[in-house]
Amino acid sequence: MTTVFVPKEIRAGERRVAASPESVKKLIKAGLEVAIESGAGRQAGFSDDAYTSSGATLVTTSAAGYQAADIVFKVAPPEKGEAEQLRAGTYLFSLLDPYRNTELVQTLVARKVTVFAMELVPRTTRGQALDVLSSQASIAGYKAVLVGAERLGKIFPLLMTAAGTIQPAKVVVLGAGVAGLMALATAKRLGATVEVSDVRPAVKEQVESLGGRFIDLPQMPTAEGTGGYAKEVTKEFLEQQRAILKTRLAAADVVITTAQVPGKRAPVLLSRDMIEGMKPGAVVVDIAAAQGGNCELTRVDEEVEHQGVFILGPSNLPATVPADASLVYARNLLTLLLLVWKDKKLGIPETDQEVMGTLLARDGALVHPAFTAAGAPAVSVAS
Repeated sequence: MTTVFVPKEIRAGERRVAASPESVKKLIKAGLEVAIESGAGRQAGFSDDAYTSSGATLVTTSAAGYQAADIVFKVAPPEKGEAEQLRAGTYLFSLLDPYRNTELVQTLVARKVTVFAMELVPRTTRGQALDVLSSQASIAGYKAVLVGAERLGKIFPLLMTAAGTIQPAKVVVLGAGVAGLMALATAKRLGATVEVSDVRPAVKEQVESLGGRFIDLPQMPTAEGTGGYAKEVTKEFLEQQRAILKTRLAAADVVITTAQVPGKRAPVLLSRDMIEGMKPGAVVVDIAAAQGGNCELTRVDEEVEHQGVFILGPSNLPATVPADASLVYARNLLTLLLLVWKDKKLGIPETDQEVMGTLLARDGALVHPAFTAAGAPAVSVAS
């Protein structure tokens, strides 16, 4: 029998798990065996009993699980010790941050692991069901608003009382991708007024459909890259954008920054000067902190106070909502696995756009075009 192994995540702060009791049932129905490391789902609210009731077997150590695994499901990129336990030919499905984790990629390639980097899922209609970036970004956008609301010293909604009227909070969202749109929707539900800025004019309609006001920028370039992601814009345009945003930020109570470019450092949208123009008590929640941050003053997983403005840099917001984040992540992995598990056999369908777009390496070689083309991240593999 072919076995899927789900280890306990060991990265600090990672509370998600790569399989849910729901997905375990579907894996077993597809003809696979599932081994779960004891305690793997505890922080996400999934007990060992829930997994065994779904048909999984428990292993007491990760070493035992890796030794028997044909397929490994993970959330965080494998740590060095985990990567070194993967056997040649094992199928690994995980977030990898491959553009930055070149040493990890080198190790996996050298060990001849078949690697699916979940960040690389193509942005296609069919690919939506396995798009972990979107499923996790949606949760991050939601939680970012709650974090900002909790830190803000006032309430979000309009409140009319016998003691007078309290005006609604003003929220500015930078970036109208999945996280930004969810942040907009969440802030609106809480009663705030919301403005949104994005370098892609095409998202204006989506912003307005959710009740937000789109901040128009002059001479907007074509800034939509492959699959609808934003791409890098010029330094001159960023300066123009900052000048326009500065006046909007001066009135903002909460700013949510979500702008990221695949494989690149997050663009710096908020300079020190812009922060100094904001009112005391305002809060910035920088979702892009782990990618370098959209704010010049952001520090990963820290709160910075600068002239009365609070800048928060959470690196892993989905992990703070582990039950639902794990549920949708597990569904994403299940969907992708079933594309390479046919007739109770593992195999790579060479013509499948979603599979080939996510496949990073196999048989001891990098195969993804972004990593084999000129200018790709340097990953050398010892023979």
